[in-house]
Amino acid sequence: MAKTDVKLKTYLNFINGEWVASETGEVGTSNNPANQDEIIGFYQLSSSKDFDQAATSARAAQKGWQKLSGSVRGEHLFKAASILENRIDDVASAMTKEMGKTFPEAKGETTRGVALLKYYAGEGMRSNGNVIPSSDSGALMFTSRAPLGVVGIVTPWNFPVAIPLWKMAPALIYGNTVVIKPASETAITCAKVIECLHDAGIPTGVVNMITGKGSAIGQEIVEHPEIDGISFTGSNAVGKQLAHAAVSRGIKYQLEMGGKNPVIIANDADLDLAVEATVSGGLKSTGQKCTASSRVIVQNDVYDKFKEKLLKKVEEITVGDGLEEGTWMGPLVSEKQLNTVLDYIEIGKEEGAKLLFGGNKPSSSNTTKGHYVEPTVFENVTPNMRIAREEIFGPVLALMKVDSLEDALNMANDSEYGLSASIFTTNISNMLSFMEDMDAGMVRINAESAGVELQAPFGGMKQSSSHSREQGRAAMEFYTNTKTVFVKE
Repeated sequence: MAKTDVKLKTYLNFINGEWVASETGEVGTSNNPANQDEIIGFYQLSSSKDFDQAATSARAAQKGWQKLSGSVRGEHLFKAASILENRIDDVASAMTKEMGKTFPEAKGETTRGVALLKYYAGEGMRSNGNVIPSSDSGALMFTSRAPLGVVGIVTPWNFPVAIPLWKMAPALIYGNTVVIKPASETAITCAKVIECLHDAGIPTGVVNMITGKGSAIGQEIVEHPEIDGISFTGSNAVGKQLAHAAVSRGIKYQLEMGGKNPVIIANDADLDLAVEATVSGGLKSTGQKCTASSRVIVQNDVYDKFKEKLLKKVEEITVGDGLEEGTWMGPLVSEKQLNTVLDYIEIGKEEGAKLLFGGNKPSSSNTTKGHYVEPTVFENVTPNMRIAREEIFGPVLALMKVDSLEDALNMANDSEYGLSASIFTTNISNMLSFMEDMDAGMVRINAESAGVELQAPFGGMKQSSSHSREQGRAAMEFYTNTKTVFVKE
C-alpha cells in the first residue's frame, strides 16, 4: 500500500486540449524505485483508439498552428518555460520519485527543460531560409522551411523532462503538432510537463499525450496515416522496428539509441580530473544515460595510480533514496533494470573479468525495498567480453589497459556504437588525434562523456543513431522540409 494519507492522483491522457481517460478504462501504477511499496500515482493504459483520437486532433490543429507567426508560437513556449520554472521543485520531486535519480540531478534536468523552451522560443524569430542567386536576372530564388505536419514522439524514462522537451519544443516552434508517448515508468513526470504547456495556452490539439504500453500503441505511432514523422529515443531493437515501418510508409524518422561510450586516460592526463569525470560520467543517474561512460581505457604507465584514485572515489559514493540529502546515487528505475544489471555483473565474472568493487545489492536497511545496486568496477576486461560490448545501462565501469594512444583509439572504436567519447590528456597532439580518429557523434576532451549543451547538435554514429541530429539549430533539419521558391516577374 502507498505510504501516504493523500488520495493518489490518476493522471489522464491529454487529447484535443482536454484531460481524458482512456477508452480502455484501465490504468497502470507508478511505483517509487527507492521503495517499491510506495505508489506515486496512476496513468492511463491507452489503446489504438485513444491514439487515433490524438492523431486526428493533432491533424485538425496543424494548419492553424503553422499559420501563426514564429514569434507567436514562441510566446507560448516562453510562457510554458516560465510556468515550468515556477514548478521546478514539484516536477523534479516527481521525477526522483518515479525514476530514482537524485533530487539535485532532477532539479538540474528540469532547469534544462526551462532553458530548452526558452531557446526554441527564440527560434521563432530566427531565419529559416536563404536567398540563392538565380541565373535569371529577372527572378528571385530563395529557400524556406515547411513543417512536417504531425509528429509522433516516443521518449524514454531516463530523462523524462529534457528529452520530451528537446523533441517537442523544436517540433512546435517550426509549425508541427505533436502526439507524445512517454515511457510508462515516468508517465506522471511527462504529464506535469504537458500541464505546463496546457497552462501556457497552447491551442487545442497542438500538443497531445498518450500513455500506456508500447505493445498496445507503439506501432500506431508510426503506422497511423495522420503521422508525418517520428522522433524516437530508446533501445536499438525498438528503434529499428519503427524505422522499418517508417520506411514502408515513406515518412521521416529520427532515432537516438544505444551507446557503449569510452573514456581514454592518457599517460599525461590530470588523473584527479579524469577520476572525477569518470565517476560522474559513468555512475551519476545510476549509469542510466545513453552517454554514460562505460569502457575506461587507461594507458599502462598511469593505470595503477588511476585505479587507486578511482576506487577511493567510488568507495565514497552514498547509495540511497534520491530525495534524501547526502545521497549521491539513487536506485535503478525498475526491478527489471536491476535484474539486467545484476545479470551483466555475473556475466562479467563468468567471462573472467576481475571484480574490484561492488557488484551486489547494498546491505543497508534503508535500501532493502528499492531497486538498488552498488557502484561496480571491473578490471582485466577484454574487448570481446559482453560487458565491454553490450549496453548495460547501469553503474558498471570496465577498466581496460593499453600500451599506446593508438591502441586506445583502436579499442575505443571497436564497438557497434558511436554516440559519445572522451579523452583526458594535456597533449595537443593527443587531442587532435582523438578529434580526428574517434568514431563518435560527440567527442569531449578533458570532460566526461555524458551530456551536451542544448544549443549543440546531439546524436551518434554507427548503431547509436539514424544519423540525424537533435538539439540546437540542427533540430530544424529533421522537423522541417526545405522548400525552394522561384519568383519570376
